[in-house]
Amino acid sequence: MVNMDYKDLANLIFPNSKEISYYEEKYPRRDLKEGAIVTRYAPSPTGFMHIGGLYQALIAKKVANQTEGVFFLRIEDTDQKREVENGIKGIVESLKDFDIEPDEGMTSETEEKGEYGPYKQSLRKEIYQAYAKYLIEQGKAYPCFCSQEELNQIREKQEAAKIRPGYYGIWAKCRGLTVEEMAKKIESGEDCIIRLKSPGREDRKIKHKDVIKGNVEFPENDQDVVIIKADGLPTYHFAHAVDDHLMHTTHVIRGDEWLSSVPLHLQLFQVLGFKAPKYAHIAPIMKNDDGNKRKLSKRKDPEAAVSYYAEQGIPKEAVKEYLLNIANSTFENWRRANPYKGIEEFDLQLNKMSVSGALFDMVKLLDVSKIVISKMSADDVYSSSLDWAKKQDEELANLLENQKEYSLKVFGIERGNKKPRKDISKWSDVKENISYMYDELFEKDNSEYQYQVINDKDDIRRILDLYISKYYNSEDDKQTWFDKIKELAGEMGYAKEVKEFKANPGVYKAHVGDVSTVLRVALTKRTNTPDMYEIMQVLGKDVIESRFEIAKENLK
Repeated sequence: MVNMDYKDLANLIFPNSKEISYYEEKYPRRDLKEGAIVTRYAPSPTGFMHIGGLYQALIAKKVANQTEGVFFLRIEDTDQKREVENGIKGIVESLKDFDIEPDEGMTSETEEKGEYGPYKQSLRKEIYQAYAKYLIEQGKAYPCFCSQEELNQIREKQEAAKIRPGYYGIWAKCRGLTVEEMAKKIESGEDCIIRLKSPGREDRKIKHKDVIKGNVEFPENDQDVVIIKADGLPTYHFAHAVDDHLMHTTHVIRGDEWLSSVPLHLQLFQVLGFKAPKYAHIAPIMKNDDGNKRKLSKRKDPEAAVSYYAEQGIPKEAVKEYLLNIANSTFENWRRANPYKGIEEFDLQLNKMSVSGALFDMVKLLDVSKIVISKMSADDVYSSSLDWAKKQDEELANLLENQKEYSLKVFGIERGNKKPRKDISKWSDVKENISYMYDELFEKDNSEYQYQVINDKDDIRRILDLYISKYYNSEDDKQTWFDKIKELAGEMGYAKEVKEFKANPGVYKAHVGDVSTVLRVALTKRTNTPDMYEIMQVLGKDVIESRFEIAKENLK
C-alpha cells in the first residue's frame, strides 16, 4: 500500500466499475429543437399517490409538451425499506387514469420505454458507483467507516455544545484519514459508506434563481453527505444529480420542501462537472382548516389521495382543470374566453405560479366539475356514469346497462343547450339526480310531496286530472306545451302570467309557475329539476299518469 493515490483507492472500492465516459457516450444529448424542455416526475413508491404528486406531474408534463420537449417518469426506489407493495403500479396507473402518461420511463412495475433508462434507480446501481468512483479518483469523495454508535456520539457532543449537528469540518472523522489508512480498513473488510468531500463553507452564501420562487439565498453546504450507502445504492441527493445529468433534464419541477436542498444539489452538479438544471419549486397544496391554512394531509384529508377522485366519480378533466386553475391565476380568464378549448392549448407559465401554497377548495373543484360535465355529450355522461357505477354502485350499473337507450334520453335532457344542465358535479351524484326517471328508484323514494304554494288537496287533484284529460299531448312542441299549462292555470283561477299575479296579488291564489310546480312535484317529488317539458317527453304518458295517480293517493 506504499504510495497509493486516490485512483488506487477508487479501484479498491469499486474494482469493476466502468469509466464514466462509457455512460456519457451511452446517453448522448437529446436531439430536440432549441428551447425544448425536458422534465420528469420522480416519485418514491412508498405509499399512495398524493394529489400534490399528481399536481407536480401535470405541471411537468404540461411544460414539456408546450415546448415539444420530453416528460419522463423515473422511480426513485433507493430507499427500499420504505417501498410498499404495488407502489410503482399505483403511480403508473394513477398517471394513466388522468392522461398524464410519460413520453419515457416506467410503464409498469417491470416495463419501461425510452433510450435513457433504466428508469428505476435500483437498476442503475452500477452507474452511480461509476460516478462515485470518479469522485474518489478526484479526491472529492471518500469512504467513511464510522459506525452508527460513533455517529450518535458525534451528534450528542454537538448537542451538548449547542452547535450545529452534522458530519462536517472537525466532526468529519474519516475525512482526515490517509489513502493508506482508508485502503487498510477496506482490505481488512470494514464496512463503509461513501461521502462527498464538501468544498463548501457554512459562512459563505449561495445565491440562486428559482424559476418559481425567484431569487433565494442559502448558506453553502459544508456537510460531507452520504452519496453511496452501505448497500451500494445511492442516496436521493446523489442519484438525482447523476440521473438528471444523464437523462438531460432541463427543468426539475418538485415540491418546495426540497428548496433547502438546493445548495447541496448545485454543489453535487459542480463537483461532478455537470451543468445543473433549472429548479422550479412548487408550493404545497393547502387546505383551509377552521380559518387556518395547512398542508393537505394524507392522514386527515381523504381528498389528499388521488384514488379519492375516482371513488367519488369526479372526472379527471375536472381535476386537471382545477389544478391548472390553482397553478396559474390566468387560467380562469383563459377558460372563460375559451370555453370549449382543450387544456393543452393553455400556455402554463412557471414564473406565474404562486410562491405560497394555493388553497385547495373542494367546493370550487365541484363547481368546475359541474361545468366540465355540462359540456359532455349524453353518450359521454352515460359511459362515464356506467364505468363509475360498475365499480361503486351495482344497482345503478344494472339500470344503466339494462336500459341503455332510455338512459341516453335521460342524460340528453337539457344537454347541448346554450345553458346546459349543471346538476351533476360527480358521477356519485348521478343516481340521486336521475332517480325519479326510473320507476325502480322512484318507488323507493320516501320523500314527502311538497307542493309549496298550492296546498289545497282538491286543487292539486283537479290540476293533475285536468292536465291528463284535457291538456296533455305528447306531440306538442315546447311552446304549445307551456301555453297549455297557462290555459290550465287560467281554468283553475290562477294567473296565467307571473307578472299578472304580482300586479294583482289579491285577485289570484297563485300563478302559472305554481301550477307547474304541482306537476313537477307529482312527477318527481322535487321542486327543482331540469326542463319539465323534456322530462315529460322522456317519461311518456303511461308513467306520467301512473305518477299522478300515486300523488293523488298520497293526498288521502
